[in-house]
Amino acid sequence: MISTNSTNNSLKIRKIFGIAGALLTLAIPYLIMLRHTDIEAEQSLCPFMMLTGLPCPGCGITKSLIFLYQGQMLKSFYYHLFGPFAFLFCIAAIVVLATELVTKREYLNKYFYSKRLAYAMGFALAFYHVARLGYYISEKSISAILHNSVWY
Repeated sequence: MISTNSTNNSLKIRKIFGIAGALLTLAIPYLIMLRHTDIEAEQSLCPFMMLTGLPCPGCGITKSLIFLYQGQMLKSFYYHLFGPFAFLFCIAAIVVLATELVTKREYLNKYFYSKRLAYAMGFALAFYHVARLGYYISEKSISAILHNSVWY
């Protein structure tokens, strides 16, 4: 039988990792923004794009967050539709998880751990990615797509 204390410590550690992950998700684009002046010209470090020349479902979120930090909302949505939503989710996760650690109570678990919401978000991301891929392929030639990969 697992003790309650062990379970509480495990939950506490998961919340700390959740906060750390959300902070890193927000901090890394900010640090990139401070070091690079022309982020639009920078090459993607996405392994999927390096191999295929095609964007993965997450490609563009970093640039989207950078443009969000700069106050350029249209560019932020252009680089990835879910970038600003990722920002809001990270802020909400930090606030909720930190509040849970301090108050030792659970909040919004019905939403944070909802399978229905996870499936809905997954389908929305898949639909967006397929539409994005269709647009990407229609706008670029095969040689331009391969130029983004390691095979060029």
